[in-house]
Amino acid sequence: MRILLIRPKPHKETLGLQNVMVCEPLELEYLASNAEARGHRVKIIDMILEKKDVTFFIEKYRPDAVGITGYISHVNIIKDYARRIKKVNPKIKVIVGGVHAEVNPGDYECAYIDYIIRADGIRTFVEILDGLENKREPKEMPCVYKRDADAPEKEAGFNYLFPDRSKVDRYRSKYYYMFHRNCSLIKTSFGCPYKCKFCFCRKITDGKYFCRDLDNVIEELKGVKEREIYIVDDDFLVDRERILEFCRRLKEERIDKRYLIYGRADFIAKNEDVIRRFAKAGLRAVIVGLESCDSKQLDSYNKMTDVSINERAVRILQKYGVECYGTFITGLDWERKDFMALGKWIDKLGIVFVNLQPLTPLRGTEMYESYKKDFIIREDEYEKWDLAHLVVKPSRISVRKYYWYTMLLYYKIMVNPKSAWYMIKKYGLHDTLKLSFGAFKVSIQYLKKLIQGR
Repeated sequence: MRILLIRPKPHKETLGLQNVMVCEPLELEYLASNAEARGHRVKIIDMILEKKDVTFFIEKYRPDAVGITGYISHVNIIKDYARRIKKVNPKIKVIVGGVHAEVNPGDYECAYIDYIIRADGIRTFVEILDGLENKREPKEMPCVYKRDADAPEKEAGFNYLFPDRSKVDRYRSKYYYMFHRNCSLIKTSFGCPYKCKFCFCRKITDGKYFCRDLDNVIEELKGVKEREIYIVDDDFLVDRERILEFCRRLKEERIDKRYLIYGRADFIAKNEDVIRRFAKAGLRAVIVGLESCDSKQLDSYNKMTDVSINERAVRILQKYGVECYGTFITGLDWERKDFMALGKWIDKLGIVFVNLQPLTPLRGTEMYESYKKDFIIREDEYEKWDLAHLVVKPSRISVRKYYWYTMLLYYKIMVNPKSAWYMIKKYGLHDTLKLSFGAFKVSIQYLKKLIQGR
């Protein structure tokens, strides 16, 4: 069968990190390699980078089936793509999957989507294609969503062919994350062993956490051409012995690459020797969920850390020349003084790169029901559920003031001579200007929210 895989472009309302990062569609590359192993012919279209309309590619490639994956903010975009695909040819089968579809599959129900994958995405996608080719009805498969049917138990292992990165060769030079150009993605584990109340990732794997065998990871890594590697595990810093073995294998195999990872502050604080070793092996940056400079707020999130742990983690990363990308949750009961306090704390620690996210109780998390009555955005306005829009009414200040203080905090941390000089010295003028231009576009989006007051 002829298969077209599509990565959707974000809605114009989405306050997007796509202005400072565009990473390869790893999930589609996995679908491509495993589908082609069954004899299907696959093409990938990245609509983030394409200028033409989705119907142009449907008419050009005339697929038998189209697969689309996305996050919560893509739901309406994906439904619109499906509508336009069916308008070109109603016989084309539209298959939708991704992390949001696995937790909240009913959100994708519409007349234009034929199959919604709610578990074991790669295997189920290939089985759907095989079923269509052999004239079997895939809707009877347990991992294909059917209203009122019980959710199937998800697999706790990963035994699939490596992603086919050649499918996006024409886009490859455009993929980057901040200063990490050109950047390739790899995933070595699934789920998270921790239980933060705001986190969605545990729901994707039904609370299970499992890792790929390191021999398999190293074999894949040896075949990746790019030097910049973004390890997209929900948390790569879990098992110190696994990380030390990973570093040993990198040296043994003479793999010379640079790594961006996610990691918890408490692991970094307790395992300075691991960070030192990993830095020598190529660790370049860690995205750390610091979340807050208030230990009571950290306790309310069940974060299992405190401010002193956060501070020690940041200092360890700085000691070994590893960039800290700090992510923070801005509270719904915050006032001006709280934003100012966070800015002062960040400045004290010398953190240059931050991501500020208002507390967002996604459906499926522990916090969802307790905040539902205070939503100021409809749940079907999916494009605004981007972890940047306010979805819950602030209790002490207006929505307009909330966005204003968020903007001021971003500018205080990142838009000042000290930060600019730091970036230019470390990353060069060209990349600093490119990042600044992307950040400026995000600022314009925030200004629109500020003017609208919603």
